[in-house]
Amino acid sequence: MKILDSTRVLVIMPAWNEAESVGNTVREVLSVGRPYDVLVVNDGSADATATVAKDAGATVLTLPFNLGVGGAMRAGFKYAQRLGYQRVIQVDADGQHDPRNIHEVLAGLEHADISIGARFADRGDYSVSGPRKWAMQLLAKVISGLAKTRLTDVTSGFRAANGRAINQYLDHYPAEYLGDTIDSLVVAIRSGCRVTQVPVEMRPRQGGTPSHNPVKSAVYLGRAVFALMFALTRKRSTISDPALAAKGAV
Repeated sequence: MKILDSTRVLVIMPAWNEAESVGNTVREVLSVGRPYDVLVVNDGSADATATVAKDAGATVLTLPFNLGVGGAMRAGFKYAQRLGYQRVIQVDADGQHDPRNIHEVLAGLEHADISIGARFADRGDYSVSGPRKWAMQLLAKVISGLAKTRLTDVTSGFRAANGRAINQYLDHYPAEYLGDTIDSLVVAIRSGCRVTQVPVEMRPRQGGTPSHNPVKSAVYLGRAVFALMFALTRKRSTISDPALAAKGAV
């Protein structure tokens, strides 16, 4: 079944044990008053995430067990393709992404296939330090070179995609650690997708507990560099025509 209005946008919200914040996040997105449909991908949660999200007005797709953000997003992209959405955007269930910025990130798709909501682009006061900062700066420098445009926040999960990028993601969207950000972005660029970024402000988590600490930040540095090296060895994928893909969708 196809959506009736091709101008509608699918907001994909991967959620793992986010019952404390997902309901309010869904309601905020829907209250913006724009043509947004919310799909919460319940990633094997052990709490009431699915029930809370549904009660807040979202469509809920429940995975049988935890696949991670990469697996959840692949499921969301497949849903978007089957229903004919030509624009999607990932929004975190923890409330850090301000729904009022969604239309700004989507506007980047007017001249690119992927639009990133960037935290380090002279807007807001979000900051990181130590190993995480070093890793992010290195990743941004290398991937900016590949994309031939300045990117400051290549690990941001607040990103939008058009039909061309959706098809590319379905061909290659890894579930490995950082694969949903670094790996997917590098392969998309090498496959011909155009990337841009839009400055956004980040908010504190609306629920749950941040997972970062000095030890995890050091581990993040090592994993980020490995993820980048691994991504650069990936083969380019062929991007199919969205119109042709839509005809073959079930």
